[in-house]
Amino acid sequence: MFKVLQFNMQFGQMWDDAYPDHAPVNLDLTIAEIRSHNADIVLLQEVEQVTPLGVQHNPPPNYTKLRAALSGYDGYFSWRKIDPRELPFGVGLAIFSKTPLRDTLSHDLPSPAIEFEFHGQKRTPTDRLLLGANTTLAGRDLRIFNTHLLAFFMLSPTAEEEDGQRKIVVEQLRASKGPTLLGGDFNVSKHESLVRQFADAGYKTVQTEKVTWRRRPFVLDHIFYSRHLRPVRHDVKPTPASDHHILVAEFEFVD
Repeated sequence: MFKVLQFNMQFGQMWDDAYPDHAPVNLDLTIAEIRSHNADIVLLQEVEQVTPLGVQHNPPPNYTKLRAALSGYDGYFSWRKIDPRELPFGVGLAIFSKTPLRDTLSHDLPSPAIEFEFHGQKRTPTDRLLLGANTTLAGRDLRIFNTHLLAFFMLSPTAEEEDGQRKIVVEQLRASKGPTLLGGDFNVSKHESLVRQFADAGYKTVQTEKVTWRRRPFVLDHIFYSRHLRPVRHDVKPTPASDHHILVAEFEFVD
């Protein structure tokens, strides 16, 4: 049996009910929260904070601190491609595993040119990302994916029907023939359509009942799993370390 932790860490920005957009960054709290769950696999979104014009520091500062603090883990991180249109939110995905990672991939997920207004200016969204890696747990190979999709529901009332990014993710899932996990912040407010789409590809999510986002009552975060895995238990863990809650699940391999 092994444990998976799914967490949009919002670059370490804490949650403040009164002033959520101005809460302090406390990466030590983020690290302590992650370590407290002692998960075998950790999937993180919004690892880094956006800088002006989308400048990407190398090495990435938050990921560097995380990797040092999670000394018993192998790690893989990727920025999405540099884009001066980046808005002041979080970027960057990471996979951590207590067993070595191999065959890593970073796959762009193009965003459509949907116009929206931000602080009085017309903008278009930047592309998103899918990470992948293989590992071996208890002698069994496992394919791991991590993603953070565009929040179409924040752009227009009908934009969420645009599922081009999801189709690319599904292609990767269909191509994986053995035990496979996909975690991430899918940013789908009406999650029923997401669950149906991924079920058609042979994947189930561990839960759809508990809200995972503090700002609105949406189930945005999921851990999907293939038929080769059986979820034993799961829970949504509220945390002051982000505007997202932590989703944890334990799995066993199906013979």
